[in-house]
Amino acid sequence: MSRIGRLPISVPPGVTVNIEESQVKVAGPRGEISQSIAPDIQIKMDEGKLIVERPNDKKEIRALHGLTRALLNNMVTGVTTGWEKNLEIVGVGFRAEKVGEKIVLRVGFSHTVEVTPVPGITLALDGPNRIKVQGINKEIVGQMAAEIRGIRPPDAYKGKGIRYVGERVRIKPGKAGKAVGKGK
Repeated sequence: MSRIGRLPISVPPGVTVNIEESQVKVAGPRGEISQSIAPDIQIKMDEGKLIVERPNDKKEIRALHGLTRALLNNMVTGVTTGWEKNLEIVGVGFRAEKVGEKIVLRVGFSHTVEVTPVPGITLALDGPNRIKVQGINKEIVGQMAAEIRGIRPPDAYKGKGIRYVGERVRIKPGKAGKAVGKGK
């Protein structure tokens, strides 16, 4: 039995789960998410808990068992508390500004870069060097954060660029050893 798949998902009050054949809809205080699931996986609602079951022990079904449970748990978490990714901008003169719903980035290019949020995502700033990506769908929040980071990934020599908060960037030593032996 899958260690993750067999765990029940507790559904908090105020969250409704609608299961129709291969479609699951979860609605809560922050919004509504729907997800299609594999037809072989059964989902049951029992005393305020979602239980994911599988019909047999085939390799594909075992993989779908844990995946389906994780997706449903992410949906329930998204409609209750939401998901958030934090990015920081590192570099002299690098900053972000909020213009309406968009964010304008100045990250060392000859031009500014505008980032428009996809539907269901909100972009917020905590000062000129911190960006918050928030939403109810974990997949879309992560994709939007990755796209923003991809505009200017951290440099390997000075560490300048856009990175996740808490991300460690390995700094290369550079060419300092070449100038030492020049006097001979």
